Amino acid sequence: MERLQKVISQAGIASRRESESIITAGRVTVNGKVVTELGVKVDPVKDKVRVDGKLIRGEKLVYLLLFKPKGVVSTLSDPEGRETVAQLVSDAPQRVYPVGRLDYNTEGALLLTNDGELTHALLHPSRHVKKTYIARVKGIPAEEKLDKLRTGIKLDDGMTAPAEVYLLEADQQKGDARIEITIHEGRNHQVRRMCDAIGYSVKQLKRVSFAFLTLEGLKRGQYRSLTDDEVKKLKLLASEENKE
Repeated sequence: MERLQKVISQAGIASRRESESIITAGRVTVNGKVVTELGVKVDPVKDKVRVDGKLIRGEKLVYLLLFKPKGVVSTLSDPEGRETVAQLVSDAPQRVYPVGRLDYNTEGALLLTNDGELTHALLHPSRHVKKTYIARVKGIPAEEKLDKLRTGIKLDDGMTAPAEVYLLEADQQKGDARIEITIHEGRNHQVRRMCDAIGYSVKQLKRVSFAFLTLEGLKRGQYRSLTDDEVKKLKLLASEENKE
């Protein structure tokens, strides 16, 4: 369900603010009934919304999981001309937007959707949506160093929340290591900055999961549509009841 003014705006009739004026002026009907109150929610696919008697088509909600490659920006356009995630999903049935971002040099799971309400809820700090990364770092960190990440470490924008951290591999010959880090915050370059803070810079970074969604079955640059069950689980995860 979406707010009526949002549905009108997404149909290209008017801006969100102008849509509110259209509603209060009595120019909108939903399933044949005039609606003048703001905040009314409608199903943009099933409900028949008319403005000045003309039926508008609601935007179908689309949910995609993309395996973003390294060297692609998590935006719809780029002034520097770099490849964008929008280009990778250009054949999607609707224009979709990334839920959060992955750094230019980070690859992995990226959710894209045109469901603004779900996007806002998933990114809200109170939902504690988990994101898991595999980082290859220079050097082999001792457990006491990793413990600092597990309890929270001070960055220039404050203390991080405790992270789940596991040492997956230590390559003595190459002098590097692979660690798994799970966080629920969404600060810029957070995993890289956390590793820098304990003295082990990141050489490669991959997000292997967003919430319960993994990269299984996807190759770099590929995407798939979420199943109905996955969408329901995401909405449950993002619901008010799951605030912490």
